[in-house]
This record gives sequence, structure tokens and C-alpha cells, in this order.
Amino acid sequence: METLKEILDALRANRLRSFLTGFAIVWGIFMLILLLAAGNGFKNGMESNFFYMAKNTVMLYPGRTTMPYAGFQKGRQLNFKAEDIDYMEMEIRRIAKVEQYTPIFNIWNDTLTYKKENDVSSLCGVRPGYEVMRSLSIERGRFLNEVDERNHNKVVLIHPKTEKNLFKGEDGVGKFININNIPFKVVGIYTEKSESWRPDVYIPFSTSQMIFNPSGLITDISFSVAGVDTKEKSEALQDQLRQILARRLNFDPNDKEAVWIRDNVSNSMQSASIFSAIVFFIWIIGIGTLVAGIVGVGNIMLITIKERTKEFGIRKTLGATPASILKSVIFESLIITVSFGYIGLFLGIVLSETVSKVLESMPKSGDREFTTFMNPTIDLSIAITALIILVVAGTLAGYIPARKAVKIKPIVALQAK
Repeated sequence: METLKEILDALRANRLRSFLTGFAIVWGIFMLILLLAAGNGFKNGMESNFFYMAKNTVMLYPGRTTMPYAGFQKGRQLNFKAEDIDYMEMEIRRIAKVEQYTPIFNIWNDTLTYKKENDVSSLCGVRPGYEVMRSLSIERGRFLNEVDERNHNKVVLIHPKTEKNLFKGEDGVGKFININNIPFKVVGIYTEKSESWRPDVYIPFSTSQMIFNPSGLITDISFSVAGVDTKEKSEALQDQLRQILARRLNFDPNDKEAVWIRDNVSNSMQSASIFSAIVFFIWIIGIGTLVAGIVGVGNIMLITIKERTKEFGIRKTLGATPASILKSVIFESLIITVSFGYIGLFLGIVLSETVSKVLESMPKSGDREFTTFMNPTIDLSIAITALIILVVAGTLAGYIPARKAVKIKPIVALQAK
């Protein structure tokens, strides 16, 4: 307690100097937290746009050929047809461990009605398991199941926004809505990872084919795989997929535009390396700002030791050990660094959490949007890391001047002015 009282007395005696030193520490840790929170917000925003599907998901889209092949001219539009579904699933399962597999049929901007209310949404025909790949959560009711798919049931899964627009506060589960004047029973209300996209309505794939797709053309095919966890494995899988599709649809396997393969495995790994580089750069800038404040603490401690040189000499004469003086100086440095650093840490977290709450409360339109910033907060581990940095920095800022203090001979210290 006596040591703490001495430190507080010294801080009060030099209020301006203490304030400027403390402000440098507060600003340094405050900027570090804000930069890390901003980087995290940018990462979350980008992932919400590009990784609304699970990271082990692969999506196949038909394209247009850019090379002639086997008598076919270039510029040929390729399509996935109903008869391709089972063949592709069999071939894909032969080369990879498939967890989920579904063909997808989309109708964009379809009209939904309930009594006098109407809404516009995109209709999506999918098989059970799609909810796992898309990271959908069931808020009420259930998802589409195998019975719905097998029996071509006219059931539909909708988003809370769609429910609000059609039912005006009523529970939509169990009620019937019309899709192109055909009644569908609402069996569930879902939420999704990316709330910035216009919510789709989901019906069984078999039902979408029977009612809305007499041509049998498929929009795309999605599946999730296990064990593809490196860039090399991902590239090998893409090559094998292109060979399978080339044999089935008759195009040159080297024609990358004939079929688009969106591989979230490789995309997520590439994005992870980019975000890691960004976070590393942010840490460098933030720590650089923090170091400037720590240097200020070190300078203040040097001045403090110079002012207290005579006091240290008297203490040594009265029997004080070098260790006790060393501990006193380091403790003073730690008090300054950690106390002001905690203030900066607290302010940074409060501001980042406030910004996150404000962004969450902002209204979102029903249209598809590109989100660049989302949930700019930091993990508890980051806050703990910042505190550890403060403790280490405070110890170093006090240790170097403290060594100088303990080396002063009592006779020299007593002669100091």
C-alpha cells in the first residue's frame, strides 16, 4: 500500500506529464482495438457475401463453350438436364466423399399471395440436405424432407420477412400461400447466415420440376464434400469434376468457361490467407501506435528516476535492497501502463460494440445487397492478448530505467541535486 501511495502521489504531483503519458497509452490501445474490430467487420461482411454456403460446398453452373470440340462449334450454350442428375451424383461420389447433394432449380422474382397480400421472392427447388450446405436454421416448423421430395408435396419454407409481408404478424406455419396461383402449405420459417440477401422460398425439387419446369433444365448442382482440406486436393477435385462434366456434356476439358465450378473450399482458404495478412498488417500498425505510448512511459520513468536519485541513495544507505528499488520502479511503470491501457481497451470495445449494434438495427431492404461491413467486434482472446502486450510492455518500460536506478552508488545518489 505504501508503494502504491507513493506512485499516486508522484502522478498527482506531475498531472500534465501523467496525463500526456496516459493519453498516449490510451490512444495506442484504443486504435489497436478499433483497427482489429474494423478488420473483423470487413472479414464478416465479405464472408456474408461469398460464403453464405458452407465452406466445404462445391457448386456447378453450366456455361458457354469457348473452344470447338468433336465437331461442335464454340459458343454453344450448355445445360444441365434432369437425366444428368443421377449420373453426375454417381460419378461425383466415385471421386469424392459426398455429404450432401442436390440439384437446384430457380425461378427469380416469383409472385406469392395470401388473401389480399402479395410479395415477390425467388422460388428455389431443392432436395433435403440443402439447408446444411446453405447454413439455414429453422426458426419454427420444419425443413423439407424426403417424404416431400418423394411425393412431390406442395409445401414451402419461407423467411420471416416473407411471413411478415404476407401474414402481417400472424404465424404463417400451417397456412397456405399461392405461388403462381397454386396453393402451397407453409411448413417452416427459416433464418439464414446472410441477412443482406433477398430471402428465397424453398419447395421440394421434385415439385418444382413437376409444376414449374416442364423443360427439365437445371439451374445448378451443389454438393458438399469431406476431406478436401488443402489447395492441392481442391485443385485435383476440380480437374476431376471438369473431366466428368466434359464427358457428359461433350466439351473440351480445358475449356474453363464451359462449366463454372465454384469451390468454396479453395475460396475459403484463399480468403483466409488474405484476411490473415490484413490482420497481421493491422497488428503491426496498432502495436506501432502502442509502442509510441510505451516509449513515452519509458521516458517518463527515466525522468522520474533522475528526480528520485537522491531518494534512492537514502534508501540504499538505510538498507534498501536493489531488488526492492527495482520492484518499486517496475510497479510504477505497470500501474501507469495497465491502468491507462485498460481505459483505452474499454473505450475501444464499447465503441466497436456500439457500432455493431447500430449496424444491426439499421433497416435492410429486400433486394440483394453487397455488404462490406458487418459485426465489427473483437473476440475475448484478442482483448486478453492486448492486455498481455500491455503488461509485457509496461514491465520493459520500467525495467530499463530501473536497472539504471539500482546501479547508482549511494554516495553518488546522495550528492545528486
